[in-house]
Amino acid sequence: MYLVSNDLELSADKFQTLYKRRWIVEEYHKSLKQNASLSKSSTRTVATQPAHLLVSLLAYVKLERLKFVHKLNHFAIKAKVYLAALKMAWIKLDELKKLSNCVTGGIN
Repeated sequence: MYLVSNDLELSADKFQTLYKRRWIVEEYHKSLKQNASLSKSSTRTVATQPAHLLVSLLAYVKLERLKFVHKLNHFAIKAKVYLAALKMAWIKLDELKKLSNCVTGGIN
């Protein structure tokens, strides 16, 4: 991998430090878009867009807190949340199926 800069006076150590800082910002934007759903806004009016932005930022903050508690990255946390939601949905569907069988007398 080659890193490029237009500052010819920059030392290699300083360049790496700047790149690492820049990369943190890139990771922030990526997670905000993909894990906090900033890019999936269905808002169309100027009045509702700031609310979506605020909620996405709050979701990012929650992911950051969870990252330190569980020692997982944002993508792993999101995957765990989705898996838990799918498990709960499956359980609920099973309950509804059993309830439906009781009401109909087992006739499908």
